[in-house]
Amino acid sequence: MDPARTDAIRRHDTAVRGFASDNYSGVHPEILAAIALANDGHQVAYGEDDYTNHLQDVFRRHFGEKAEAYPVFNGTGANVVSLQALLPRWGAVVCAESAHIHVDEGGAPEKMGGIKLHTVPTPDGKLTPELLDQQAWGFGDEHRAQPLAVSITQSTELGTLYTVEEIRALTEHAHQLGMLVHMDGARLANAAASLGLPMRAFTTDVGVDVLSFGGTKNGLLFGEVVVVLNPERVRNIKYLRKTSMQLASKMRFLSVQFEALLTGDLYLRNAGHANAMASRLEAAVRDIDGVEVIRPVQANAVFAILPREVSERLQKRYRFYFWNEHTGEVRWVCSFDTTEADIDAFAAAIVEEMGRA
Repeated sequence: MDPARTDAIRRHDTAVRGFASDNYSGVHPEILAAIALANDGHQVAYGEDDYTNHLQDVFRRHFGEKAEAYPVFNGTGANVVSLQALLPRWGAVVCAESAHIHVDEGGAPEKMGGIKLHTVPTPDGKLTPELLDQQAWGFGDEHRAQPLAVSITQSTELGTLYTVEEIRALTEHAHQLGMLVHMDGARLANAAASLGLPMRAFTTDVGVDVLSFGGTKNGLLFGEVVVVLNPERVRNIKYLRKTSMQLASKMRFLSVQFEALLTGDLYLRNAGHANAMASRLEAAVRDIDGVEVIRPVQANAVFAILPREVSERLQKRYRFYFWNEHTGEVRWVCSFDTTEADIDAFAAAIVEEMGRA
């Protein structure tokens, strides 16, 4: 193949930084190198390529010898395919009220998966056995969508972490009720880096049945993976992936990214750095008069409340989202390529705008 050339033109200012999402970042150079490595020659399409075959071994090293990996395009697709695999048509999923599947996926579980969501308010984004029981009832009642699965997120949408013991207690309780357990792991690597534990310690080893494993938020170009951890209970993913429009033809370019991410320690380097930048940001703003960090910073996100007019002025300089329009709570997310200089400049901008309040 001829050396790379392009007629495309760079159309963005590379100096602009944002804290809206770790999806705003570019692609890690090691991931781009992996994609280029897989690019020459022909490979069988639809997952029969050498890279996807090898990916099974990569995921088994992290999640156990029974793990089965099914690459998909995006996180919503991973969640919908995973949840469909857990449920009969009359089944429902219990999740936190703040869960991504409820708040941020445009109703895809309901519209595309035909899945009823039973939500539970939580103070910190985490479910407990007691909170699960608020919706885990009506078994056998034909008038109620049957709560046959529970979905949790690690790290949560509020930036908090489940401990190993908390997940074990929840999965054991769910299984006793006849329910299966899905984990949304869009930021699972951030949890592993923060907890200092192998990923199987808070997934496979504590009874999670199926996992949506995230890559895009941790330096990949695109792609997530549905990881079946309990193939005795979770079946037919390959058919669901196809009918859900998540089967990539050139799957080698999905799979090789995850090989690059997971074969060495890139997943931990990227996630650990993002976590460290969030901690640096929290430390930089905690003593600014008028800024209140309202949630523990346990992964790569900082949640804070400051005067709304200040947030709106800051948004013109740095992109970020209002998390709660009513309270004025905002969310700042760090990524693998957030620098100390980015943090320091953002903190200085906050001080400047607070001075104008």
